[in-house]
Amino acid sequence: MFRAARPGDFAQIMRLYRQLQPDDPVLEDGSDAAVFRQILGSPGLHLFVLELEGVVVATTYLNVIPNISRSASPYAVIENVVVDASRRGTGLGKQIMAGTLQAAWDAGCYKAMLMTGSRTAATHAFYRACGFSPDVKTAYLARPSPS
Repeated sequence: MFRAARPGDFAQIMRLYRQLQPDDPVLEDGSDAAVFRQILGSPGLHLFVLELEGVVVATTYLNVIPNISRSASPYAVIENVVVDASRRGTGLGKQIMAGTLQAAWDAGCYKAMLMTGSRTAATHAFYRACGFSPDVKTAYLARPSPS
């Protein structure tokens, strides 16, 4: 079942995020839970999950961003796309991406973007199969300098 994340999904979403970024530190101060609650309570920010038999098996994070150009149509940025490693290749990724894109279109977005750090051909084929094109725009990434 594709649905919006709920407060009780935090631990299961974090389990998936650890698969995505295994080197991220585990935060002991609760700041990650606080940000999770902030996301759930913020208009335009949408955490989605795909649940099977009571278990969260995939997640996406949709950001709907207001925009003045394009007839004041918002655009979407999709982040943190994760399918449980034991269930990849079963169609769940396409299912959650279809729901996430539909939510973007329902919000009036004129485009949806995502970036991947993966160099794996299968990952790029997956995103193309979901309707994304790598040939339309070029993405650049900046990060703060270490202090």
